[in-house]
Amino acid sequence: MNKKLKNKRLRRQLRTRSKIKRTNPEALRLSVFRSNKHIYGQIIDVKAQGKVLVAVSDKELKDFKGKKIDKAKAVGRRLAEKALKKKIKKVVFDKGSFAFKGRVKAFAEGAINGGLKF
Repeated sequence: MNKKLKNKRLRRQLRTRSKIKRTNPEALRLSVFRSNKHIYGQIIDVKAQGKVLVAVSDKELKDFKGKKIDKAKAVGRRLAEKALKKKIKKVVFDKGSFAFKGRVKAFAEGAINGGLKF
C-alpha cells in the first residue's frame, strides 16, 4: 500500500477511535475490519488493555452462499448471538477507517437485528 494512503487511513482510524474514547471511554468497542474478500468483527474490552471478548469472521459461515453484503449482515447477527451468550448487550460501534456504508453498514444492521445496542 502506498505510504500516503496508509497515513490517510491511519489518521481516519485514529480520529474514529479518539471520538469513541472521548464520548464513552468505559464502553466495550465493536470493531469491524473489511478486506476485499472477508469481513471480521470483534468486541474489545478497553478497560482490560484491549482484551478481545468475542470475535467472528465470515470464514465461520462456510455454507453461506450469496453476496458479500448479505454475508456481512449474517456475520453481524452471528457476533450478536455470541455476545448475548456472554451477557454483552451494549457496545460502541468502531468502523475504523471505513465509511459507514455497504458491507460495514450491513454488518452493523445485522448486529442490531441480532440484539446488540449501539
